[in-house]
Amino acid sequence: MCGIVGFIGKKPAAPVLLDGLSKLEYRGYDSSGIAVYDGSTIQVKKAKGRLKVLSELTHDGATMPGTVGIGHTRWATHGEPSDVNAHPHYNKAGTIAVVHNGIIENYLKIKKRLQAKGYEFLSETDTEVVAHLLDYYYKGEPLEAISQVLYRLDGSYAFGILFADHPDKVYAVRKDSPLIAGIGRDGNLIASDVPAVLKYTRDIYFIGNGEIAELSLDAIAFYNTDGESIEKEAKHIDWDENAAEKGGYEHFMLKEMYEQPKTVRDTISPRLKDNDIVIEELGMTDEEIRAIDRIRVVACGSAYHVGVSAKYIFEGMARLPMEVDTASEFRYRNPILGEKELVIIISQSGETADSLAALREAKEHGNLTLGIVNVVGSSIAREADRVMYTWAGPEIAVATTKAYSAQLVAMYLLAIKFARVNGRLSDGQLKEYITDLKKLPEQIEMLLNNDERLQKFANRYVAAKDVFFIGRGIDYAISMEASLKLKEISYIHSDAYAAGELKHGTISLIEEGRLVGAILTQKDLYKKTMSNIVECSTRGAFILAVTNEENTEIEKIADYVIYIPQTNPYFTNSLAIIPMQLFAYYVAVGKGCDVDKPRNLAKSVTVE
Repeated sequence: MCGIVGFIGKKPAAPVLLDGLSKLEYRGYDSSGIAVYDGSTIQVKKAKGRLKVLSELTHDGATMPGTVGIGHTRWATHGEPSDVNAHPHYNKAGTIAVVHNGIIENYLKIKKRLQAKGYEFLSETDTEVVAHLLDYYYKGEPLEAISQVLYRLDGSYAFGILFADHPDKVYAVRKDSPLIAGIGRDGNLIASDVPAVLKYTRDIYFIGNGEIAELSLDAIAFYNTDGESIEKEAKHIDWDENAAEKGGYEHFMLKEMYEQPKTVRDTISPRLKDNDIVIEELGMTDEEIRAIDRIRVVACGSAYHVGVSAKYIFEGMARLPMEVDTASEFRYRNPILGEKELVIIISQSGETADSLAALREAKEHGNLTLGIVNVVGSSIAREADRVMYTWAGPEIAVATTKAYSAQLVAMYLLAIKFARVNGRLSDGQLKEYITDLKKLPEQIEMLLNNDERLQKFANRYVAAKDVFFIGRGIDYAISMEASLKLKEISYIHSDAYAAGELKHGTISLIEEGRLVGAILTQKDLYKKTMSNIVECSTRGAFILAVTNEENTEIEKIADYVIYIPQTNPYFTNSLAIIPMQLFAYYVAVGKGCDVDKPRNLAKSVTVE
């Protein structure tokens, strides 16, 4: 949510800011704005709506001269979407401008104090208090004023700040909201995420919590909140810039779905060595692995669904008990964590606020933590005791596809590793698992290339009002993700249910013409789930079934069947989810929805 870009360099800043903001549109936003120092004053332009409105207003930045500036895309939290509430915000004299990602929890208290001192507010936002608070403490030294302000703020934030008195500097500050700084050939930059700067630099600093970055034309300096200098090392980003572009696909989401074979291959391949699973970054000896008596997964959204699937896999394959928690609920129920419990935090961005808070809670309990993330150097990657990367590359579409698939195979690898170390797998079983893992990319590609028939089917359900997905065991976990994909990009009401729970209330919602998606990939559960399908079919439901190639009996009771290739029962999620992603995508496209940027959603949820 929200996107920040800043630039100081040898070329006009406004076009760079607009370009960078366009690379952050996937994060979700409802308004945008830029501030540029023109040689005498800070000029600000803001606009409600899509970024193209701001681009047209500024003639693609041509009407805002200057080589120093900050920009922002806003996703409303305090105050409705409007030109006034859009960022940047500034002090009364217009000599300090601020852009902000996050939430200032004590802003009302600060606002009242400032109003008592004569400060006037134009917007309804929490961010405007920061601009006025900076004005109050500013005595000519930016670092000192910023430090004074930070001591008085509660909440999460990432700031980009301009001072008219110091036009040769851009300042950046971070606490719990992502922010990076980059060293470019034509200037230096700040941004909320890597794609915004890839066009200009590959050398990135990940700004840490409580750190202040001071960007000048030819250097970046870092300080703590006491103004003391900090030494930081830049990381080189190897992402191909084109990986963050559509590459001829109509939407980023479609492109990223078709990147899943490569994503899965890239996540698996480095960990397969000499017919064994080797996860070097885990940094755990076999003795340490054997000492773990319970695993807990904490995650949000699709990553949570990965955890639900992993529970069946770890408990079935490795015979290790696993609990799965929604991150937003984890710390508020005063969790009981065992001394030998491993806590796994799954997050694409590595910046998810609730997941990051859960990680810190687990560390306070003294538990070993493992982060499974996609972004190198992200907060969860830095703060977890161990980190396992999912090599998915940049994922731009808000609705995850390839990152979800990468997280799944990462959990497969971990489960096999733990099962092997704990003596639960024979040499023959290990060989079979590895063989099936290696086949997954090719099998996923085959499913993706047979989407034309599914597209035609999806067009029939563009006008659907309610859809239900059912399954048992791992199939229930698949149903949860299938349901989420449909609802988040098509805005169709959708729910997932454990098939055995239908008669405990849900079946009352099944009526003539209702679409029910049934997942049947677990051979031992075929008959039970097929009985549930019959219960829906006899009440007039239209049945979409996803099942294994061998289960041709399903054609007697289902109206439309999608077959997935044969694989190990533990790995079926990686295949069964592909047609469900495509179905959701084509329904949403048929409805004319903004597939890459669904309403009210953001890619990286960095506030609670």
